[in-house]
Amino acid sequence: MAKKKVKFMVTAFRDGFQSVYGARVFTADFLPAVEAAREAGMAHFEAGGGARFQSLYFYCNEDAFAMTDSFRRVAGPQADLQTLARGINVVGLDSQSRDIIRLHAKLFKKHGITTIRNFDALNDVNNLVYSGRCIAEEGLRHEVCVTMMELPPGCEGSHTPEYYLGVLKQILEAEIPFDSVCFKDASGTSVPAKVYETIRLARARLPQGTHLVFHTHETAGMGIVTYKAALEAGADQVDLSLAPVSGGTCQPDVVIMWHALRGTEYDLGIDIHKVLEAEEVFKKCMADYFLPPEAITVDPLIPFSPMPGGALTANTQMMRDLGILEKYPLVINAMGEVVRRGGFATSVTPVSQFYFQQAFNNVIFGPWKRIVEGYGKMVLGYFGKTPEPPDPEVVRLAEKQLGLPPTTRNPLDINDESPKKGAAAARKMLSEAGLPLTEENIFIAATCLDKGIAFLKGEGEIGVRKVAKAEGGGAPAPSHEAPQPVAKAAPAPLLAPGPGKVVRLLKKVGDSVRAGETVLVVEIMNVESEIPAPRDGVVAEIFVLPGEQISAKKLLADIE
Repeated sequence: MAKKKVKFMVTAFRDGFQSVYGARVFTADFLPAVEAAREAGMAHFEAGGGARFQSLYFYCNEDAFAMTDSFRRVAGPQADLQTLARGINVVGLDSQSRDIIRLHAKLFKKHGITTIRNFDALNDVNNLVYSGRCIAEEGLRHEVCVTMMELPPGCEGSHTPEYYLGVLKQILEAEIPFDSVCFKDASGTSVPAKVYETIRLARARLPQGTHLVFHTHETAGMGIVTYKAALEAGADQVDLSLAPVSGGTCQPDVVIMWHALRGTEYDLGIDIHKVLEAEEVFKKCMADYFLPPEAITVDPLIPFSPMPGGALTANTQMMRDLGILEKYPLVINAMGEVVRRGGFATSVTPVSQFYFQQAFNNVIFGPWKRIVEGYGKMVLGYFGKTPEPPDPEVVRLAEKQLGLPPTTRNPLDINDESPKKGAAAARKMLSEAGLPLTEENIFIAATCLDKGIAFLKGEGEIGVRKVAKAEGGGAPAPSHEAPQPVAKAAPAPLLAPGPGKVVRLLKKVGDSVRAGETVLVVEIMNVESEIPAPRDGVVAEIFVLPGEQISAKKLLADIE
């Protein structure tokens, strides 16, 4: 009896990089592995998008469009190169205006991409309508998603097979054009029974012949068993990775999935020995990158968070850099409440980052003392409708702290009206910086803001974590704090609210300030925080510089 061939996409060079290295990988380092994978017979690759767009500008001082051009050249003209899009957020944490969403599809088509997987973390189908149409109209294959997760123990709300089927029905009723459907579990927490029933219901509801995909991670140790459940229920494709970025926080390895299917009616249709050879090439390519131990670990805490593999290492690495990794279990334990009170949006970027950042703030600053902007805007409705209504008290706190009223308006309409978003705002940023007004530059400015402008001006930073070598090479040395100055006796010192980095100074010594006026901006766990003057006065001293790493309660400035 002939075996059923299981299709698979190789996620190593996008999700694998995000899940292990926080998406911080230089292009030239991994291209030999792409060539080796191609020679081993693999032809469907995840090649960019998601965190691998911004990370190239933020941490690698590289252009993401140049990266996909190089990927296409090495993978060959017949390869299916796929990227990941976050609905109306496209490739950033914040949502965009219609013109930038259209430009996203146009530019990714121009730079070698054939398929875009498109999801909304809130499962708000309204956020998939326009973005999906843009993808299809620009000549790309559109893989529309329903996002999944298992709720932490003690939480109840949405996230059942029936709920996911309801989202799929809304996609069909909205007549969103698509070429395939993916059920995406970024946290790897959905239990096998739920996966089986969800895929079974979807297969029965979708038109005959629809290509059906299931995506998960191995973070909670259930990747292989849920993949087998999905295949038995009717899925056509799963996502697999390659060592050294497989298992743990990543997708299951191609080799392990091949082994798990031995003796069954399914087969990957690969030459396993050639795959092993390709993995050896890949291991050599990545040999000098720092491999965080949590990236290759099955973590029993994950079902209690749920923390996606693609976000876990990025956050633990930042906590490791800041010297506060011991707080990680406390943050994970705090995520259940954040999910429940936030409206049960799926824990996948950008929402997973909102969840982690809010849990982090609840641990560091006290419960709900400091609402993260992204989390706050989500519960207030600025990203669309959450699966369940957020907790009214959290909504009230977000409204008070962010100074924004709750809304039920279409986020696209809000963004189109905003003078800070869209192509016009991006052109203004570029013109003020004396930069060319190309479509690529407009998109970079719109999605990466100040850091994108810095890259385009030749002022990009390097934050790739490599194992230091004895002599030369290795990772760039981390910036060291300047010696702590002796503070003057001042009635109003400005102290860092947490460990992080100084982003920019808005005042200089001698400037007059009013109480509440922003003096400088710091970044804590990838979230910018304005540091206001506590009283009317004059800036007497500033003790930090932009780009400087700071510890919690570090003296930043004095106001006299």
